[in-house]
Amino acid sequence: MRSMQGWVVEEPGPLRRHPLVRAELPVPEPGPGEVLVRVRACGVCRTDLHVVTGDLPRHRHRVVPGHEVVGEVALLGDGAHRFQPGDRVGVAWLRSTCGSCRWCRSGRENLCPSSRYTGWDADGGYAPWTVVPEAYAYRVPASFSDADAAPLLCAGIIGYRSLRRAELPPGGRLGIYGFGASAHLTAQVAIAQGAEVHVLTRGAAARALAQDLGAASVGEAHDAPPVPLDAAILFAPAGELVPTALEALGPGGTLALAGIHLSDVPVLDYQRHLFRERSLRSVTSNTRQDGEEFLVLAERLHLQVTTTPMPLDEADRALEDLEAGRVRGAAVLVPSE
Repeated sequence: MRSMQGWVVEEPGPLRRHPLVRAELPVPEPGPGEVLVRVRACGVCRTDLHVVTGDLPRHRHRVVPGHEVVGEVALLGDGAHRFQPGDRVGVAWLRSTCGSCRWCRSGRENLCPSSRYTGWDADGGYAPWTVVPEAYAYRVPASFSDADAAPLLCAGIIGYRSLRRAELPPGGRLGIYGFGASAHLTAQVAIAQGAEVHVLTRGAAARALAQDLGAASVGEAHDAPPVPLDAAILFAPAGELVPTALEALGPGGTLALAGIHLSDVPVLDYQRHLFRERSLRSVTSNTRQDGEEFLVLAERLHLQVTTTPMPLDEADRALEDLEAGRVRGAAVLVPSE
């Protein structure tokens, strides 16, 4: 059996305890309906950080994180026919659903109670090889390099769903709280659609990137935007920003919470934060339709993907940089040949 060097979550906990460790692993074999993928690039998502540090409950012991994978199909499992060896594919967060519950049947497979996820329930892309059910893999737009395409597969897709959940009116004012991998892609989509985007985030580098991408205003995370907002998206996993963002909304505005994990939300004051028909909405994963729509849109709009490539061997450092806010755009792991 062939083996490979990858990263596994040994025991979830703070990064200072080194929960992510190198390990010798068998090269996986594709099962029925699956394809074996040689990893060419894997984005580093904040959800990976939540899996590694234990913010999310452990679903699999010694799981290989990573769910923004771009790679090449190497081998087909029994019955797999959607792709051919040599095809470039993307492996994303949503890995499987039951297909028969009321959520799946109504086009809301992201709410399927039997849903499973790459890099949490099954091994992901912090390794040179991974497998994926072919029905949940994506064709990657040819106009993006491997490294630039990787963040599209979660940061981009979940940002797209969050923008839809925020119900921004045409030509409206959008507030974005936090400006990492997902936000910098979502801002471009919103601006291309005619929105006026106001970014509120920590870190001078993130604010500079927001200005470069065309934000109408840029400020600190707790600042008030210069105008009332029609909609807002909270990308930062900081519950203390929820009242701040709600208070920045004008009447009828909506705040969408983009993350899978959020620290505790302070007590809300009804008059200050919710009255005048302001809404608070969560975002749960995505559907495959979201993914297909976004990848088409990303190519059509020629989205500028800002990445910080890093060797796969430095995945632990990449997570440290992400946690400390030192990543400009999206960190992307690249395996050595």
